[in-house]
Amino acid sequence: MNIFKRARTLYILHRHAIDHDLWAKITEKLTLLQGMTAVEKAHLRELSTLFLYEKEFFGAQELLLTDAMCLTIAIQACLPALGLGLGTGCLSGWTQIIVYPGAFRISRDDTDAAGVVHHQEQALIGESWSRGPLILSWDDVERDMQEQQSGHNVVIHEIAHKLDMLNGSANGYPPLHYRMDVTQWAATLSAAYQALVQQVEHRHRPWIDPYAATNPAEFFAVISECFFCAPETLHAHYADVYQQLKLYYRQDPLRRIC
Repeated sequence: MNIFKRARTLYILHRHAIDHDLWAKITEKLTLLQGMTAVEKAHLRELSTLFLYEKEFFGAQELLLTDAMCLTIAIQACLPALGLGLGTGCLSGWTQIIVYPGAFRISRDDTDAAGVVHHQEQALIGESWSRGPLILSWDDVERDMQEQQSGHNVVIHEIAHKLDMLNGSANGYPPLHYRMDVTQWAATLSAAYQALVQQVEHRHRPWIDPYAATNPAEFFAVISECFFCAPETLHAHYADVYQQLKLYYRQDPLRRIC
């Protein structure tokens, strides 16, 4: 980070510091932060401060967003980026966060490989585009906070998509760090994904959200949720996948709960 960028960052951190009481109140509710070191929490607070400064929050359907709601989203959005470096820009390139009161409906036309246009209508709890907004259902953000041991976290899920799309379309292969073995990443995640697809196709109940079998991008997003919210479960079923995510996110959530 050059001297001018560092000076700007320090100015933002000082001028737009998060209220201490509000920070304590929200972080106490987020059990997925338990076990973090003081250094990790301080860095997470810096990232969250910058995130709140750089992003624009909008409440849809007359939802009134409070500082507490925005901070709740910011902390969970920044958690996956905690080990990726303050100057990586991994959460940059987009500014808007749109929050609906609950699940929201989308309507779009998709063209398949044969050129046939299919009209789709879906109810979603989250969506993210490469350069577009992050869209969330507040009901589901709250539900994830209340049921954090379930391994579900819509904010982390959508941020994982954002990270995945840093090198193009979402495909389950985010830009890996120097010295990470691309072949090992691909082999490990592909084997786990194919095994899950087989389970779902044979109507066996998987331990993970079956939505992960939709495609490799959703698999990466769902296992990222598990990595941060249910690391013991992920490690028990996919120890090699856990290791790859540990290398990528440069974090070890399992250590925090031991």
